[in-house]
Amino acid sequence: MSDQGAEVADVIRLYGQAFLDQFGAALSLDQRRVLSDLAACRSALLGGHMETCQTCGFEQPAYNSCRNRHCPKCQGAARAAWLAARAGDLLPVPYFHVVFTLPDEIGPLALQNPRIIYGLLFRAASETLLEVAADPRHLGARIGFLALLHTGGQSLHHHPHVHCVVPGGGLAPGGSAWVACREGFFLPVRVLSRVFRGKFLSLLRGAYADGQLTLHGRTSPLRDPEAFRCWLDVPAKKEWVVYAKPPFGGPEQVLKYLARYTHRVAIANHRILSITDGKVRFRYKDYRDGRQWKTLTLDAAEFLRRFLLHVLPSGFMRIRHYGILANRVRRENLARCRSYLGCLDPAGLDTAAPTELAADVDPDSPSGVACPPCQVGRMLASRRLPPQWPLHPRSRAVPVCNTS
Repeated sequence: MSDQGAEVADVIRLYGQAFLDQFGAALSLDQRRVLSDLAACRSALLGGHMETCQTCGFEQPAYNSCRNRHCPKCQGAARAAWLAARAGDLLPVPYFHVVFTLPDEIGPLALQNPRIIYGLLFRAASETLLEVAADPRHLGARIGFLALLHTGGQSLHHHPHVHCVVPGGGLAPGGSAWVACREGFFLPVRVLSRVFRGKFLSLLRGAYADGQLTLHGRTSPLRDPEAFRCWLDVPAKKEWVVYAKPPFGGPEQVLKYLARYTHRVAIANHRILSITDGKVRFRYKDYRDGRQWKTLTLDAAEFLRRFLLHVLPSGFMRIRHYGILANRVRRENLARCRSYLGCLDPAGLDTAAPTELAADVDPDSPSGVACPPCQVGRMLASRRLPPQWPLHPRSRAVPVCNTS
């Protein structure tokens, strides 16, 4: 396939059925649905509408999106709406970025038990931040923050971690004042790391004792309690990675960061360079080598295997709010924080995300764009195009292309 316009969907259409024939028995229903949704996205299979120029009569189809949250083409509208809602939540204070990462030993458990393990990751990270920040030896305040789950790195390897975006301060006990953190410093990373490790391992032991974990294949030996206890000794003796990045300059920088990361999928289409002879070549940023851009070539089956590692369970929330910014109390607490900070209204921010990040055209609604041939009339929906696809996920196969 040409180096121009290669997409994840093209890999699925070309090689998805062969991948299913070989590995389908090991895939979850959610993973199968991702393959079928992405392959059908913005194609005649999902239907759409015909657009007609009001002036010259030129017609062109506009096909529907799959709206799957793992689809690289369907995140723009959702991201823009989410960012507009969050802009009013930002405070005129520095923001800190703290990342909690699970060690490699936990990876196989997470792949077999994503809902349980990722839920424990959120819980351990949030409880760690809230507890350490409330300690009078550190900040001594009730904080709030937003947490985002990412499950992979640039090369599509499995690498579960949570990004937390935290205002630099919080409410004093009883909500009587705003307590600001020291300039350029939020909380001690070593303390966060060890508290996080202890909390996660304690929660994991509890999930194991309650029989919540599925253990098969390479993890089946852990069904024996003594083997599980010995296995836990390895991560328990390691230093867990908690990384505190330099603080953001202010709310607008936070918004730009969130625009890049909140609705990120495993790999964006623009990073795919070519799909040729059963190989997928894509760009990735090597953070261990000075953040240099490099290229990686994978067999199509390996590319799809890695891509599907990052499919989340249906209904699992990957963006969550905690502490004083939790959904039920956020409005009241923000008003209180702003009163203490002398800012009664949300700061005037440019809430429009960068065009390349949030301005995806929604093909499910009339575009109203200029007619391509005449450049005078406007393209408006003229008639509906029915879908050509059985919509129940259990009945779906992967649309394939003729590769001969």
